[in-house]
Amino acid sequence: MAPGSVKGPLVWLLLGLCGRLTHTTNTRVSEDDDVLLPYAHGHGPSHSHRHVRDCQPVVHGNATHESWPANRSGSPAAESRVFVSAVEGNRWVYGHLTVVRDPVETLSVVEPGGPGGCLMSRRAAVEQTAQAAGCLFAQNAGFFNTQSGECLGNVVSDGRLVQDSGGVQNAQFGIRRDGTLVFGYLSQEDVLDQSNPFVQLVSGVVWLLRNGEVYINESIKAECDKTQETGQLGHFVEVVSARTAVGHDAEGNVVLFHIDGQTEIRGMNLWQLAEALKSYGIINAINLDGGGSSTYVSGGSLSSYPSDHCKSDSRWRCARAVSTVLCVHRRRCRPEDCGPHGVCTAEGCACDAGWTGNNCSQVCLPGFYGDGCNQTCVCANGASCDAVHGRCSCKPGFRGNRCDQVCPVGFFGPSCSLECRCDDQCPCDPQTGSCNATLRGETNNTVHRAGHCLAKQMFTLWKREAEVHMEPHLTERTWLAISFTLASLLSVSLLFHLARAWRGVAPVGFSERRDFSYVPLTDINGAAGANAGRSSAFDLDDSDSQDDVWAPSRSGKS
Repeated sequence: MAPGSVKGPLVWLLLGLCGRLTHTTNTRVSEDDDVLLPYAHGHGPSHSHRHVRDCQPVVHGNATHESWPANRSGSPAAESRVFVSAVEGNRWVYGHLTVVRDPVETLSVVEPGGPGGCLMSRRAAVEQTAQAAGCLFAQNAGFFNTQSGECLGNVVSDGRLVQDSGGVQNAQFGIRRDGTLVFGYLSQEDVLDQSNPFVQLVSGVVWLLRNGEVYINESIKAECDKTQETGQLGHFVEVVSARTAVGHDAEGNVVLFHIDGQTEIRGMNLWQLAEALKSYGIINAINLDGGGSSTYVSGGSLSSYPSDHCKSDSRWRCARAVSTVLCVHRRRCRPEDCGPHGVCTAEGCACDAGWTGNNCSQVCLPGFYGDGCNQTCVCANGASCDAVHGRCSCKPGFRGNRCDQVCPVGFFGPSCSLECRCDDQCPCDPQTGSCNATLRGETNNTVHRAGHCLAKQMFTLWKREAEVHMEPHLTERTWLAISFTLASLLSVSLLFHLARAWRGVAPVGFSERRDFSYVPLTDINGAAGANAGRSSAFDLDDSDSQDDVWAPSRSGKS
């Protein structure tokens, strides 16, 4: 096994030592690039899987492939860098290295032009396939027949078996359902195994690294077709050309490697490619489709040669773009990934209103609510906001849709639903219900409460001021008796004077007694004739001649 001390960050450090790192940019190569074929007649050897097992070094036992647990987490899902490196002296080559985290959820084998492309021998540029699939990054993968355009080798795409090579012993890269990364040679039984089936699988040519060591010589023995001259495969290994490869590091990240080139002019041979991958901390790796068909796409933009190359009538220029594609996309989700507050979609977890996060497990931050938590609460006085609908939950002492109203006089607590229990119907603290609150002068339908409490408070204040200057102190009952007595006397006196004023009689002293008698007016005027010539004791004005008069008389006189 490869030493575990080689970690992902070392990849970028070594890239910097190898050349210079820049942001991903489009690069061009000559349109005269050709296609490098591994075999003159078909794809892969005709011998059995048993031959591969028997001819491999004893140290590997009966296992003809290696497995490694994939990384199931990490952010971002993938990261790619372009580098420029000097190879073979003064020749400079451009390349891309992409680290794919959580490859089980972010990496797919895509048929040319999409589903059904292999069956229909569809010719589609890698750029077209990547754009249609929505790939963040993509590079060509499996080999193809340059005459017919058909896909070669084993192909499994997103759990769907596209084609079975019938046990052809080329190097394979796959991902099983349980998240295991697989590199090496597979029997037909391995490919078709349904106990832990492949969800992604593609065939390459030559196993470059096995357990951190170069495995090219062993690959030549395993993959060489007895019906062909071994020199043809040897030439494929030795020639400098453009290349693509796939491997994994010690952390279980899948690493995609792409380098531009032109056959026999620039690029890398497989020995150089294997050594470069080894120095980057790659443990197991296979060579994929390469040569003139080496293509890399970033964000839908072609990064290895002009996008209009396939408009040419040249069969080679168009053919080099036909291939299955390793596509890196945004992290997909499964229903269980989104929990009870989200729904799994092609773009990831769609969260319910009031929830957020990659797996919809986080409630909106305080002050926000709604879809995506992008609406702002409008609650006052420290009230909390419902994360789904934005409704305000008022603190004790406040009410209203926005919690901007204080409880009315006589009520307190949550939603102002509790009634004060204070003496003399006095108001209480709207939040706590404490009876130490002073009257604030609110005017509403409870004015009688306010008036009663105000009178009580004034009386209490007056009593306290009086107590400061009087000794001994009187009890409240004594004060009430005194007050009642004084009020009664004042009331009687007031009623008496009002009655006297109403009768029109001036007040007299209480010690003088006055009697009154009724004298008819006819007796006073002598209308009967008996006293006609005699002067009366009362000389009345003419104006009074027709009225009865009340005449006062002294006691004992008639």
